[in-house]
Amino acid sequence: MKKYDSIIIGGGHNGLTCAAYLAKAGKKVLVLERRHVLGGAAVSEEITKGFTYSVCSYVVSLLRPHIIRDLNLTKHGLAILPLDVSYCPQIDGPGLARWDDPQKSKREIAKFSKKDAEAYPEFAMAMRKMSFFARNIVDQVAPNPNSFNPKELMKLLKLGGEFKAHGEDFLYLHNKLLTMSSADFLDMFFESDILKAPMAVSGIIGTFLGVRSPGTAYVLLHHYMGEIDGVFRSWGFAKGGTGGISMAIARSAQAFGAEIKTSAGVGEVVIKNGKAGSVFLENGDEYQADNIISSCDPRRTFLNFVGEKHLDTDFVKDIKRFKLRGSSGKVNIALDRLPKFNDGRSGTRHLRGDVAIAPSIEYLEKAYDEAKYGDFSRRPYINMVIPSLTDPTVAPKGKHVMSCFVQYAPYNIKEGPENWPSKKEAFGETVIDTIEEYAPDIRDCIIDKQVLTPWEIEKDFGMSEGNIFHGELSLEQLLFLRPTAGWAHYKTPIDNLWMCGSGTHPGGGIMGSPGELAAKTILKSGR
Repeated sequence: MKKYDSIIIGGGHNGLTCAAYLAKAGKKVLVLERRHVLGGAAVSEEITKGFTYSVCSYVVSLLRPHIIRDLNLTKHGLAILPLDVSYCPQIDGPGLARWDDPQKSKREIAKFSKKDAEAYPEFAMAMRKMSFFARNIVDQVAPNPNSFNPKELMKLLKLGGEFKAHGEDFLYLHNKLLTMSSADFLDMFFESDILKAPMAVSGIIGTFLGVRSPGTAYVLLHHYMGEIDGVFRSWGFAKGGTGGISMAIARSAQAFGAEIKTSAGVGEVVIKNGKAGSVFLENGDEYQADNIISSCDPRRTFLNFVGEKHLDTDFVKDIKRFKLRGSSGKVNIALDRLPKFNDGRSGTRHLRGDVAIAPSIEYLEKAYDEAKYGDFSRRPYINMVIPSLTDPTVAPKGKHVMSCFVQYAPYNIKEGPENWPSKKEAFGETVIDTIEEYAPDIRDCIIDKQVLTPWEIEKDFGMSEGNIFHGELSLEQLLFLRPTAGWAHYKTPIDNLWMCGSGTHPGGGIMGSPGELAAKTILKSGR
């Protein structure tokens, strides 16, 4: 039987990143992916003939620049096309476009509030400062406050020193971020709903919380750390869809010597004498390795692949308490032509970034209210992009792809998650109905659509409860608590078993950090 230094379960972007770093260090690596295509949630597929969908994840900003350099991703085909606008349409008048040009944004905002126009650059500067500090945490293994290791103590002291050095205003705002809701935090700066609502939604992505739920302000910061080609607070499309990112990382890993197998679903991690030493595939094949590394979520890893009988009772309780609570769905649409928004704007420039159906804070909170009681929102928050306006390779000439991220669609509907298939069509129609209020001709433009509910995200992509971040980004599930206290540094209670997915520090999004940091931790351990 062929033996490897490391076997990685899951060919998502974090698993592939981990594989590339290990292979670059000279390790013999095998990646096993259950689906027929690589990428996990960062995947491109031609579901409708001629149209390439970014099926799940659809934009990129958090992918760490040093990972792009370390793995030569540009050489392996990675191309990111910047988004230069974020647009929030209104039903009964012109919407608000925020551009990458600060002065242009200021003029737009001033149409609704001169006070907000003046405050907007100050807010951006404050968030930029806090994002730079948070970026230092994202780019290193989470500090361990329970450790007496001098290196860990020095790391904590250094972070504390940097934190204090930023001054009292920074400390004040940072404390507000950790405790407030995204809506209340924005109330400190702005007065107009049309500006606050599309900004507040960054605080609810990947959580089953509302824009007025405490703790969502930090999640807003998490999504504010975008960086492309050294330009901070930038978002973009990967050319060819988000699968282009995964495939570039895969090609890098293979160039360093990693082996990758698709249609190779893992059924069990084999534990002998408290150690992981091999995996059984669903087809019965077995592969051995010194290290088994899971890029899947904590619940699937420990309760499915390992099994409770091999784990301490308290640890099992912690994993079962780890909050997943998937709350979003996805609708991908093939368009015969661009729909016309009823906002009076000419041209398509304002549609080349993301389009947020988030007309007010009240609208967003009402959407959450429905989800709280076990139903999908009848008027949901929708974040749309039309990547074919920027990247014509994803659709036939003259036609377009529209990608719609939808919040809220709770995994645990009141009828039970197994009943999602019977609600799938109604959910898809609700999304189209909502878009139709802003673009009345949308139905006439639709050639085909793909509807993904949280239940299907779980079944098709292996993400428990359909959570796109492998677990909520709530404060009690971050840093040295992700996924659980005592086991937040990629190592697990099973010898030779490691974690490298979004359920570990620093969390979700297409950033690659969990995979990179896990690989470096394994190498540092001498494994």
